[in-house]
Amino acid sequence: MSKKPFPLSKVYRLLEPGPVVLVTTASKGRANIMTMSWHTMIEFEPPLVGCVISNRNYSFDILKATRECVINIPTVELAKKVVGCGNSSGRKMDKFKKFSLTPVAASCVKAPLIDECYANLECKIVDGKMVTKYNLFILEVVKAWIDPAQKHPQTIHHQGKGTFMVAGETIQLPSRMK
Repeated sequence: MSKKPFPLSKVYRLLEPGPVVLVTTASKGRANIMTMSWHTMIEFEPPLVGCVISNRNYSFDILKATRECVINIPTVELAKKVVGCGNSSGRKMDKFKKFSLTPVAASCVKAPLIDECYANLECKIVDGKMVTKYNLFILEVVKAWIDPAQKHPQTIHHQGKGTFMVAGETIQLPSRMK
């Protein structure tokens, strides 16, 4: 066998499936942006998303208190801003201003959408039982928005240590799933 052991602390780099997203929260009239890549679909209808947010993050307490957020899906054109948001804290800065991103009022939650993002998912916590033990929030998407002008958006996918993969070529295969 030509394989070698792989460090357990880096396994996430192999499984990181979804795009890096920007999570917006709002509390006391102040909005924040957090970069996140640890999320997964749990159910189709209603759409449920599981996401892990460290309890050391500023957004953790806001989400836990308000029980709502927006998952904003950026494209590769926003990659530097996405990383900038992830490498800074919103405790003492306005990330919308710092990174020249445009907040837009959501229709079902108080957290804003990010206008520059390809898609926006307004979410509410439907299950918080695993937050204390695992920092795992179960969110229900209550409203979804998409930019129809972006026909083939290229999202970014975190692979660890500042390395990202850009979604690219798509293929069509027979499937019974709709």
